[in-house]
Amino acid sequence: MSRYEDYATVSKSYDETRVPIGTDILCRCLGAAAAPLSEIRLLDAGCGTGAYSRAMLPHVGRIDAVDLNEGMLAVARAKLSGDEAAGRIAFHQGSIDALPFEDESFDAAMINQVLHHIEDGADPSFPAYAAVIAEMHRVLRPGGVLVINICTHEQLREGYWYYDLAPEAREACIRCHVPTERLLSMLNAAGFQPRAPEAPLDAVMQGEAYFDMSGPLKESWRKGDSFWALATDEQIANAEARLREMQAAGTLEAWFQERDERRRGVGQFTFFSAVKRRE
Repeated sequence: MSRYEDYATVSKSYDETRVPIGTDILCRCLGAAAAPLSEIRLLDAGCGTGAYSRAMLPHVGRIDAVDLNEGMLAVARAKLSGDEAAGRIAFHQGSIDALPFEDESFDAAMINQVLHHIEDGADPSFPAYAAVIAEMHRVLRPGGVLVINICTHEQLREGYWYYDLAPEAREACIRCHVPTERLLSMLNAAGFQPRAPEAPLDAVMQGEAYFDMSGPLKESWRKGDSFWALATDEQIANAEARLREMQAAGTLEAWFQERDERRRGVGQFTFFSAVKRRE
């Protein structure tokens, strides 16, 4: 479903540098649902390799995981084959704006780091976002909870030290992300009651790999962040050259520390949650 990332290829190495962060926040958000957390039927919309599904399975009753990419689904199925056989999770190939489920099928839904892949930023009204939110409203029961894990514009500007190596790609990435106020307005217009967003300041999406200052020199490391798919070959080459220059000059660590300090103030991503209003 991504407009710019080749997940058929990326799926093979995606889990090497990506970790599910914020399980505690997700559980708190889902605690607002009408059903008890342990009994919730949860939709993982855009499940990717199943990392968030695996993290949430111990806490909920059942998960239906949906993704359009066959490669990502294959990895998720292999990872969670035992849970699938036990009936704890079911996998579905499809688009998250046209789900293969009846109305009011779920107690909760989560969309983790997915929505920016469905827009190119050309239309400031972000119609693809609105279509997905409307579809979530359709499949959620009254009182159901929707959780969207996404980066704010401030987090994209300050939360990732290596984005400074390719500023043109960062601006392209920002254009694909809906502004916070626009997202909250969409949720309200679709029939949701937004709740207070939460941004974990001490969590990083790439785990320990994030702190590898030579990481951007390795293609496998770059595949852990679709930001690099928005950079041209020339921009990536320039980023690599700049990194090597700092390595040679002995200035890389100080440069890294200064930029990572910004991340500690804003975090890398935010959980937006909303409850489907009862008629």
